[in-house]
Amino acid sequence: MAPKRQSAILPQPKKPRPVAAPKLEDKSASPGLPKGEKEQQEAIEHIDEVQNEIDRLNEQASEEILKVEQKYNKLRQPFFQKRSELITKIPNFWVTTFVNHPQVSALLGEEDEEALHYLTRVEVTEFEDIKSGYRIDFYFDENPYFENKVLSKEFHLNESGDPSSKSTEIKWKSGKDLTKCSSQTQNKASRKRQHEEPESFFTWFTDHSDAGADELGEVIKDDIWPNPLQYYLVPDMDDEEGEAEDDDDDDEEEEGLEDIDEEGDEDEGEEDNDEDEGEEGEEDEGEDD
Repeated sequence: MAPKRQSAILPQPKKPRPVAAPKLEDKSASPGLPKGEKEQQEAIEHIDEVQNEIDRLNEQASEEILKVEQKYNKLRQPFFQKRSELITKIPNFWVTTFVNHPQVSALLGEEDEEALHYLTRVEVTEFEDIKSGYRIDFYFDENPYFENKVLSKEFHLNESGDPSSKSTEIKWKSGKDLTKCSSQTQNKASRKRQHEEPESFFTWFTDHSDAGADELGEVIKDDIWPNPLQYYLVPDMDDEEGEAEDDDDDDEEEEGLEDIDEEGDEDEGEEDNDEDEGEEGEEDEGEDD
């Protein structure tokens, strides 16, 4: 665990600002300046003073907001724990959640999805001062892909504010390293986004090239973790499309039956007219006799 970054919550020392230019009454400071330019210069100086006050309040607000975040982060922990216990009662909860998420599903191949069927729990832990980083833990049952029971990835900010990350080394079983299986096919959801050479979801654990812009980590922490149920309950788009096609077929069949009924009614109407004409003809013959 990296040391807590105290500088993340304390106001940084401000560089001294240049001394404001003398006010208008000091004629020697700006000799020969027209009155309009003097007024403009004075306005700039006053704006700078006001901005200093705004910056001071922003720093104070950041400290207060951080205290509130820390307070409620602790209050949320028992509920996160209770939610995790309930999720374990739902088979394939996390793999379904990831497959239903548009950004995560684009990273999943079919083999990735198979491996994630053994994922039983996900935990996101923000470090005590929050601003210094967070950790994501993935808990797995015994599976045919790797030996690890837990895979983790941590994100840190050092004293100078530079981001970095580190993660668990995945102990792949023989012939099961998904990060080397670049030929694995994409799943249904990811086919919607064309990739020339889809990478495995598990390459994320070895990618530390740009910890400050780790999109997957941010998505899991800020979008999925606060409410994973909303993505678990997203209906399967393929099922919806199938149902829509079935509905269209039913509508076409109903329209076809209606057309047949209408044609039948027209034929009956023509037959009735023929019968009426025949009866009238017989009546006319009778009158002639």
